Amino acid sequence: MKLIQLRRRIEYLIFRAFACLIGVMNVRQTTWVADRLADVFVGVLPRKISRYAVAEANLKHAFGQDLPEYEVQKLIHGMWSHLFRMVAELVQSPRYMHLENCRESIVFRDREQILRALGTGRPIIFLSGHFGNWEVSTTTFGMFGVPMGVIARALDNPYLHEWFKDYREATGHQMILKKGGFDDLLDVISRKGCVGLLADQDAGQRGLFVDFFGQPASTFKSIALLAKEYDAMICVGYARRLEDNFVDGRWSRYEVGVNDVIDPREYNSMHEIREITQRYTLSLENAIRLAPEQYFWVHRRWKSQPKAKKQTHVETTPLANAA
Repeated sequence: MKLIQLRRRIEYLIFRAFACLIGVMNVRQTTWVADRLADVFVGVLPRKISRYAVAEANLKHAFGQDLPEYEVQKLIHGMWSHLFRMVAELVQSPRYMHLENCRESIVFRDREQILRALGTGRPIIFLSGHFGNWEVSTTTFGMFGVPMGVIARALDNPYLHEWFKDYREATGHQMILKKGGFDDLLDVISRKGCVGLLADQDAGQRGLFVDFFGQPASTFKSIALLAKEYDAMICVGYARRLEDNFVDGRWSRYEVGVNDVIDPREYNSMHEIREITQRYTLSLENAIRLAPEQYFWVHRRWKSQPKAKKQTHVETTPLANAA
């Protein structure tokens, strides 16, 4: 136990040391470092470590088996570079990103849809995937006075977990644990508040199989169930990094947009849960297609496969059985 505690402290100290180094870099420097680290992950490290095979399989699932190898490598390199930049931006955002200068780093698309949803006075589920910089979109809403219950997995290292918790809650949000935080989630929705979560991972055999890039993918039905039971709007959005412009060391620029706003009141068929789930999954896919190199392709999104027997029943009762 003491060794585990010591290891976690060392991991945290190493992270904080790197964070201090990253914190004094400008955007051009962090971009260069991220690109070089991506070079190592794609061209030097064993592919098992970089999960190259998983990413390659996912890309060919999404874009076809005939996707050229050079395109696969380019997308995977871009993915790792983007992820390393994202980590740097988590550290740097308190320095660069403020309400007073947000127009310099954030471009808003279709914000009127969000304003209309907020104006309904109903609960809102802000939905996204592991695409772009999802932390930027959360921070942006916090700066504009829209607090959320942000659902996230607890990190194994408690010191790192507290750092990320403090980061997310600094702009007024409440962090809700993915495991064991269901009551907190229901409390926020019951008070007609907002929750934010990522919904693009494999849901196992208990999930609904809906199309994602034209392939059946197991998807959580709990989001549609929550929306129906609590009359909550679903807003599907993203934060996509735009082309770099290193004028005066300016921070990264992002487009924060909404792809779709789903009103569960529009669905009253026996297949309503599936229809809502398919709709938000397609919206996430459309966002990813804007910049596929900014998606985290190393998740095994198509890990589960539909059983031979056709699904004929969807649970629409209580959330006790929801994923």
